[in-house]
Amino acid sequence: MIYNTLPELIHILPKNHRLLGIDHGKKQIGLALSDVTLMLASPFNVIKRRKASEFANYLKNLAIEYEIGGIVCGLPLSLDGDFGSAAQAAKDWIGSVSNASGLPVCLWDERLSSSAVNRVLIKEADLSRKRRNEIVDKLAASYLLQAALDSVRNQIYCL
Repeated sequence: MIYNTLPELIHILPKNHRLLGIDHGKKQIGLALSDVTLMLASPFNVIKRRKASEFANYLKNLAIEYEIGGIVCGLPLSLDGDFGSAAQAAKDWIGSVSNASGLPVCLWDERLSSSAVNRVLIKEADLSRKRRNEIVDKLAASYLLQAALDSVRNQIYCL
């Protein structure tokens, strides 16, 4: 099930469960995990893109092992905020993943998350292009999940 807002998703989240952040691309899917207090997002993994059903099976196992209760998935809106074909494809894909895995999901505007992470990796970490490509997706997932958590920080403690 896709929830319209992150507070709605957090409200149904089982106690002491994490959120999984997903930054999906054409070739790879970046993953990040929150802590159980929903305060901090950490990069987790990068996997090759798969069919929604295969990815859902992977998530079922991951959800059990890491006590994941919901997903925050990046929504690739256009720079002017329009909901284009890429955003619709992402929504359809994560909707299928959610239905097959049983994990609820909320979409989060991910505009420029990968660009922001790449800028930091180039300027601050001075990483090669090859090394950046290996980690940028999981860092982008962490970036978008942290932004989502920060947006509802005060609301989390009121629930």
